[in-house]
Amino acid sequence: MKNIISFQSWPTIYSFDPEIFKKSELMATLYPLKFKTIFKDKIWGGEKINKVLGKNFDPLPNCGETWEISGVQGNISEVSEGALTGKKLTELIEEYKGELVGEKVYEKSGNEFPLLVKFIDANADLSIQVHPDDTLAKKRHNSLGKTEMWYIFQADEDTKLVSGFNKELDKETYLKHLNEKTLTEIMNYEDVEDDDVFFIPAGRVHTIGKGCLLAEIQQTSDITYRIYDFDRKDDQGNTRELHTEEALDAIDYKHYDQYKTQYDKSVKNAPVKLASCPYFETNVLKCTESIERNYENLDSFVIYVCFNGSLDIEFDGGTVSAKKGDAVLVPATINNVVLKPSPSFSILESYVPA
Repeated sequence: MKNIISFQSWPTIYSFDPEIFKKSELMATLYPLKFKTIFKDKIWGGEKINKVLGKNFDPLPNCGETWEISGVQGNISEVSEGALTGKKLTELIEEYKGELVGEKVYEKSGNEFPLLVKFIDANADLSIQVHPDDTLAKKRHNSLGKTEMWYIFQADEDTKLVSGFNKELDKETYLKHLNEKTLTEIMNYEDVEDDDVFFIPAGRVHTIGKGCLLAEIQQTSDITYRIYDFDRKDDQGNTRELHTEEALDAIDYKHYDQYKTQYDKSVKNAPVKLASCPYFETNVLKCTESIERNYENLDSFVIYVCFNGSLDIEFDGGTVSAKKGDAVLVPATINNVVLKPSPSFSILESYVPA
């Protein structure tokens, strides 16, 4: 039985649990949170994470990805600044629950953070791959599926990527091309420029092409079915595992008229919607003036990913600064912020829709 202490100094009896009282005293007031970067070396990784984003990935030989905000087991983000420094993201959700992520988000996701935020530097083409949807991922891996979006904020000249097929297919035709090593003939290749956006729903075959530096917003999942890897080998002379059979039931074989997201790239000092799906909504803001963001009607955390410039995030309680390469998690209890450029910034703004 817990040790309940009662006071009867007034007619009303006041009771409290010392353990709960102590915990509440130790819980810091929530504020916009920044996390330690998790660096990932990849066979296709390069130097832009350091040279463009200013993130030192020593002692890794290269860096293909950084995980900026992650709730993936084995790669849990850790707070890097402020009163909550050293706290793991999962610990924060356990302590603050809906105050941190939003009541509806917590009701649905529990202690699992629903989004994963990355920067990706493709110094070579990634493998051609596909991700399962929620139903298939739950059945096979007891995991969420993986729907994602890419914002390309720096692309080399003549860069391309793959999103989907260039014609309608069926499983048999797809396998014929795969077995004959002519898969690239049926891929839909897209020219890539700075500020291009691609929404990649689960089931869409894709690859990021050499020369792309991008931010990725995705469901919390690390499940990838590798279809084709251009027969390359790692530094030990080994080819990477392929997931031919697993991919067959995951692939969407349809052809779509539009693969690249169309939006007005010229808008300044106002949010522009880039993606909207059940898992996340993402806007881009390119500002040279201060802008106020009101989240009173949003029952979710908000994530800012800064890919150009720097800014101050002013909220009721203080100010947090962010620069190019930073990701910031704004707790659900913070309903109003003012974003102040210094002297300009470009950010992605993402949250979980109601």
